[in-house]
Amino acid sequence: MKSLLVMLMVMRATSGLDNGLALTPPMGWLSWERFRCNVDCDNDPYNCISETLFMTMADLLVSEGFRDLGYDIVCLDDCWLDHERDADGKLQPDPKRFPSGIKALADFMHERGLRFGIYEDFGTHTCGGYPGIMGNLELDANTFAEWGVDYVKLDGCYADPVDMDAGYPEFGNFLNKTGRPMVYSCSWPDYQLAAGMTPNWSAIIDTCNLWRNFDDIEDSWDSVTSIINYYGDNQDDIAPHAGPGHWNDPDMLIIGDFALNLEESKAQMALWAILASPLIMSVDLRALQPQYRAILQNQELIAVNQDELGIQGTRVQKENGIEVWTRPITPVNEDNHSFAVAVLNQNSDGSPAQVTLNGTSLGLTFAAGYEVWDLFTDVQYGTVLPDDDLTLSVNPSGVVITKWKVVTN
Repeated sequence: MKSLLVMLMVMRATSGLDNGLALTPPMGWLSWERFRCNVDCDNDPYNCISETLFMTMADLLVSEGFRDLGYDIVCLDDCWLDHERDADGKLQPDPKRFPSGIKALADFMHERGLRFGIYEDFGTHTCGGYPGIMGNLELDANTFAEWGVDYVKLDGCYADPVDMDAGYPEFGNFLNKTGRPMVYSCSWPDYQLAAGMTPNWSAIIDTCNLWRNFDDIEDSWDSVTSIINYYGDNQDDIAPHAGPGHWNDPDMLIIGDFALNLEESKAQMALWAILASPLIMSVDLRALQPQYRAILQNQELIAVNQDELGIQGTRVQKENGIEVWTRPITPVNEDNHSFAVAVLNQNSDGSPAQVTLNGTSLGLTFAAGYEVWDLFTDVQYGTVLPDDDLTLSVNPSGVVITKWKVVTN
């Protein structure tokens, strides 16, 4: 049964781009939210966008145990480029900040068991004003393959959203033709939605491994909740598109940066697990405090996020700032799923909320019941039948996430 499921997942994931990748949400590290477009290596060499920064983060992914938990992508974002292409029309990195070249940087990642990601833009320029791929789609796809790129994030600045229905698939086809498997991350629907267009979701699913469909995340709790609210309010239009090989992307994890407290950090991690989101950190790993590292390395939450069924979770209850989100996961017993259940408290009134869950009201109806435990504290609640009540205390701007595992005989 499991082998058949895996086979179907692979068939579904390879129906368009045909790269057989991202059968579970990608995990890794990306520079953008934390380091932005800091190119001042003279005055700020510690934080500027340079090969040294990416090599340092790669080594920390390995030494701090992130790679072994699945965080295996290190991805450039904007501002790595030189302002001009080379004499042959090829993209080239800024020579001062990336003196070893991009292939050497990719080799560095591969030697450490990591994958290497790169950023570009479908338009004439990147959002930061560097050369885009417009007019050079095949050349740039081949260049990425020659460099050993494993993951491509393609933005959409300085481009007409109308052209994206043809352009993003065309570039995806060029990536595929190189023969090098490259995960393809698209901003295609985000730009079209912002322009008031209705994205062609069938084409997007057949083209991209993951895609953005809402605002860039900022280093604030308001930004995190705006993304959560968008996904909840529009889930009927969003959630059905996710699955093995093709994922909605709510954007980066900002856990361990400046804005989120411990409760808010737990909430982001829990909801990103429920949403089957890519887990792409954007944090200075050199300064990551242990309590935030523990959240990012929570193996129970990572397992929920990486569940092989690939079903995106949804919000099933919302009242007075309290939300309940559920996600069907493995194991499955006689067509009855186990579930991850997250209770999010968006209130900030200083007092924990007492929230009572009832399996039947949440759609958890397996008669033999569920073994339930807390994925942060490991508190065990024993076997909970569908009509039993389970009361949880949820801190302000916080979350309690539990696993409801179907009882098996």
